[in-house]
Amino acid sequence: MAGSPTARRRRLSIELKKLREKSALTCAQVGEALDWSGSKVNRMETGSGRVQPSDIDALCRFYDTSNELREFLKTLARQAKVRGWWQVHGAGVPEWFNIYIGLEQDASTFRQYQCKVVPGLMQTEVYASELHKAGAHMSVEDIAKAVRVRMERQAMLRQAEAPDAWFIVNEGALRHVIGDRALMREQLERVLETADLPTVTLQVLPFDSGTRPTTGSFTMLGFPAPEDPDIVYRDGITDAVYLEGEHHVREYTRAFDGLRAAALSPQRSALLIESILKDYT
Repeated sequence: MAGSPTARRRRLSIELKKLREKSALTCAQVGEALDWSGSKVNRMETGSGRVQPSDIDALCRFYDTSNELREFLKTLARQAKVRGWWQVHGAGVPEWFNIYIGLEQDASTFRQYQCKVVPGLMQTEVYASELHKAGAHMSVEDIAKAVRVRMERQAMLRQAEAPDAWFIVNEGALRHVIGDRALMREQLERVLETADLPTVTLQVLPFDSGTRPTTGSFTMLGFPAPEDPDIVYRDGITDAVYLEGEHHVREYTRAFDGLRAAALSPQRSALLIESILKDYT
């Protein structure tokens, strides 16, 4: 069973939708049979509303499921209410990013392309702080909370069951000076240190790599259970987009593979980063 509350809620939504579709019923039909609104059923299937164990009991009786499945779904519903460690930081982590962190904690594969800045899982505390200061209007306290969460997230790359993580970073992100040259020297040293981790692969997309699809930065998360489909994540200043459809995942996988083929090998990428590092010294 997926570990974070977000992943449990997502798994619960997937299972509830599968039960309804297997019965060949609409949300409105299920709602009418249970004296609920169709929108309540839809919210339960999209993860946008809380699901009570009593709701699971009613649905499982209606769908005539096994006792084992009913108890499994009730367990998911109860555990989905638990707050994640990152949620105690309040305004330091916006709600739309809370969802992403919960999914990230349970990913078994991690694919990310960054075209503007160093990946968050490779950032130093000072670099991350400078980015937050230049971004949304946040209080000093909330910036400190946001940076703390980013630093704690990085532990996932060093844990015993770390995800298979593959980063592609545009050369411009490494040459763009955030803060000052001393800060960038420390930051690039951190990038090389992270790239040495056993489950991490890093490639740099050089300036002369040719024309590439204009995708912007994106992240693809894969999960160990086949019931949990891959997801594509893209964020902005005030919100984020989560893409789960087979078409979206296929096209972003194709884009990532194209970027991977055009980027330098991990060994040549390290050499390029070392040469940029010399410029900062």
